[in-house]
Amino acid sequence: MNDLRQAIIDTCLALETRGLNQGTSGNVSVRDGAGGFYLTPSGVPYAAMTPADIVRVDLATGAVTGSRKPSSELPFHLAILRARADAEAVVHTHSHYATAVACLRQDIPAVHYLVGLFGGARIRCAPYATFGSEELSANVVAALTQRRAAIMANHGLVVIGKDLGQALALTAEAETLAKLYLQTLAAGEPHILPDNEMDRVIEKFRDFGYGPIERKR
Repeated sequence: MNDLRQAIIDTCLALETRGLNQGTSGNVSVRDGAGGFYLTPSGVPYAAMTPADIVRVDLATGAVTGSRKPSSELPFHLAILRARADAEAVVHTHSHYATAVACLRQDIPAVHYLVGLFGGARIRCAPYATFGSEELSANVVAALTQRRAAIMANHGLVVIGKDLGQALALTAEAETLAKLYLQTLAAGEPHILPDNEMDRVIEKFRDFGYGPIERKR
């Protein structure tokens, strides 16, 4: 399974190259197809990471295998992958604009129709809880209900995908939408698309290869 471990590293490096993460912030996981998932370790810079550094987590028991300590956000990766059968990969970042919205403790509303990529008429902001806590895990899982992304108050962004490539692409899209939202707020009062229009948009996105999601709302 070194290919999956290397794919996690490649995703982390892509996040850094695109300015979506830096240093050792954020974390990435992907299912291994054998009842568990691979997860980035704690405190290892992306550029120095090797496949041997990636830990494995048993989905049923939460037991960790590997030479490194797992990411401090193991609890919410475990909770998301247990709760969401449609999630194969999870990406968490401290990207600049999404984190700025998180510090406002606001949802990202339908300021642009591409919000519909994430499964609903807004990207929700989960209530604040200490990083690595079970409370944060519960808040994130709730905010992700029928969605592919959530903002975590005063923290950052979490995105799920049907594979690492989709999760990475959606992370970049969510960051762009966060930037757009902040820029429209700075310029004036944004016009938010109504729910009935977002329903039409979400239905059209079903043909765009994003796979099934629970329900629109």
